[in-house]
Amino acid sequence: MSSSILWPRSCTADCCSLGAAHSCPPAWVMTSMSWGPMPPSILGCESCGCRCRSASHHRLASVPSRQASLYPPSSPCISCRGPPRLRSSRHPQQALKSPPHSSDPSWHPWSPIRGSPVLHTSRTSGCSSSTSLALGFAAGDVVLIQPENSASHVQQFCQLLGLDPDQNFVLQPREPDATCPARLPQPCSVRHLVGRYLDVAGVPRRSLFELLASLSPDELEREKLLEFSSAGGQEALHAYCTRPRRTVLEVLCDFPHTAAAVPPDYLLDLIPPIRPRAFSIASSLVTLPGRLQILVAVVQYWTRLKEPRRGLCSCWLASLDPGQGPVQVPLWVQPGSLTFPETADTPVVMVGPGTGVAPFRAAIQERVARGQTGNVLFFGCRQRDQDFYWEAEWQELKRRGCLTLVTAFSREQQQKVYVQHRLREHGPLVWELINQQGAYFYLAGNAKSMPAEVTEALTSVFQEQGGLSGPDAASYLTGLQRALRFQAETWA
Repeated sequence: MSSSILWPRSCTADCCSLGAAHSCPPAWVMTSMSWGPMPPSILGCESCGCRCRSASHHRLASVPSRQASLYPPSSPCISCRGPPRLRSSRHPQQALKSPPHSSDPSWHPWSPIRGSPVLHTSRTSGCSSSTSLALGFAAGDVVLIQPENSASHVQQFCQLLGLDPDQNFVLQPREPDATCPARLPQPCSVRHLVGRYLDVAGVPRRSLFELLASLSPDELEREKLLEFSSAGGQEALHAYCTRPRRTVLEVLCDFPHTAAAVPPDYLLDLIPPIRPRAFSIASSLVTLPGRLQILVAVVQYWTRLKEPRRGLCSCWLASLDPGQGPVQVPLWVQPGSLTFPETADTPVVMVGPGTGVAPFRAAIQERVARGQTGNVLFFGCRQRDQDFYWEAEWQELKRRGCLTLVTAFSREQQQKVYVQHRLREHGPLVWELINQQGAYFYLAGNAKSMPAEVTEALTSVFQEQGGLSGPDAASYLTGLQRALRFQAETWA
C-alpha cells in the first residue's frame, strides 16, 4: 500500500451486510441468525488452492527475531480447515443453562469453578482495591478469576457486526469427536458469548488480520489487512497494534466494512477466549474464616491512543458493587508456588514491594495465629500515604512484637530508596536469620527488574556479612533454592 494512504481512515459508506459461511466453512458454525449473502471471495490460499487467500505463505526469514516471535508463521487460512464441526440453531429459550464446567478438565484443572459472592470491596489506596470472597482455600494458594467485558464494549461489538445481543443459539457437533466450548452454556445468547467468552479487549495477534483479510469485501481495508499479515508489514503491525496496545474491538472499529462482513460462524475462530487472571491470596482462613481477600492494582495507563488502556480483570473487579445487589465472581483456587515452614521456631524473611506483599499478608496472619513470631517483612512503595497497603495492620503486629517491619518509600526523598537498598542496610540481621537460625527467604512482586536486583542485594549480603567470595555466595544461594529456603513468586 502506498505510504501516502493514512490508516485508520474515516469510513462513512454504509457497511455491507453480514454473510453466511464460505464454501470452506469454519470450525464453529452459527447459522441461527439468518445472515444475508456473503460477498464473493476474491482471495486465495496457497496451502489448499482455494480462493480464500491467506498471507500465511509469506516467509519470515527477513523479519527481525523480535517481530517473528510476536507474529509467527500462521496456519492455513480459516476457510481451509475443513467442514465445520459444530452448527448452531435458533433457540427461543431465554433462560440459559449453566455451562458444563464439571465435565471439562481444561476449564478447571485445579478445582471446580464456582461463582463466589462478593462480600465487599474497599479501596486500600489510590490505585488498589481489596475484594473479599467466600471460598475455601489454603494459605499460599492462588485464586484465578474469570473477568467479563464491559457492557459498553459488548454493545459496541454487537453494533459493529450487526448482532442482536439477545438472540439465543445452540451449538451442535457435526463430527463425533467435536465438542462445544465448555464455558458456553447451551443455549447461549450473543450477549453471553461476547460479554463472557470472546476477548474483545485483548491485543490481537497477526492471525486476526490474516483472517479478516480473507473475509473483507472492501478493497482498501483488505489491502491494509494483507499488509499487516505479510512478513514485510510486521514493523507496521507492531507500531499499529502491539506498541500502543490496540484491542481487538478497536481494530474492528478501524476496519468497519470488514467487521460488518464477518459471519458470526467465524467468531470463535477469529477471537480467542478470555483468559482467567491469577492473584495471590492475601488472607488466611485462620484469621478470616470463610473469606478470601485479594489485593488488586487497578491497571490504567496511557499510550498514544486517545483512550487509556485498562486492565480487563482489575477494572471489572473494581467496578463491582455488592451494595447495589448480589454479585457473583467466577473463580477457583490453584496451589501457589510459595510454601511456608510449619515449625514454630523457623523465621521467615519476606520481600514484597507493592502488591507483592499480598501472599505475605496471608502467611503472616496464619503464622501469628499459630504463635510464630519470627516474621520479617521488607515492604516498598512510592508514597506512604498512597500505597502503604495494610499499614495499620502491620503497625499493630509490630507493636505486639509479632513482626519486624522494614519499609522503603522510594519517592519520599531525593535519592530513590528501594527494598534492595533496605536489604543491604539490614544485612547483619538477614545473614543472622538465614545462616544461624535457618530462616526461609521469600520474594514476590513485579518480574521486571526487582527480582534480579533483590537477588543481587542478597548475594552481596552473603559476601559482606558471611565473608564469602562471589562464586561461594552464588553457590550458597543455589543451596537455599534447592532446599526451598529461597522462593520467589513474580508476575509480569
